[in-house]
Amino acid sequence: MNLLVIVIIAFMFLEFANVLALYFRKDSKMFNSVGVFTAWEKSKKDPEMHNFTSYLVNWVAGTKLIFLAMLTVILIFGDEQIQVWILLALIVSVMSFYWKLYPLAKKMDKEGQLEPKNYSRTLGAMISVLIIVFLIVFVYMFIQVIQF
Repeated sequence: MNLLVIVIIAFMFLEFANVLALYFRKDSKMFNSVGVFTAWEKSKKDPEMHNFTSYLVNWVAGTKLIFLAMLTVILIFGDEQIQVWILLALIVSVMSFYWKLYPLAKKMDKEGQLEPKNYSRTLGAMISVLIIVFLIVFVYMFIQVIQF
């Protein structure tokens, strides 16, 4: 098992923990579940809004499961070259967090809608570390695997 596979599997474990939290522990503040949003508790007071919010949370969890299933197939059946390019796809897709989600998380944090306070900074730092690790492994593996 090479470094690339280890990094992807570690990422998959993180994502799977998030899926479990989103499906079974929505109130949790761990594994990026929705318990960090003060609106989650507020939504419970309005059944229509809570049903809508729950639907979206389950949709996200289901989408993550699809993503994890595809990564599993790529790890099992893809060659090293495909796995290197998949890492680049992961980098780009994870970076999309900074386009819409991070600005919104910062705004919500500033307005006291996230608990614990400064959660957006913690999440932003975690995502940054993940991207940096992916980039380092991508460059290393690109040099090792891709023939010019």
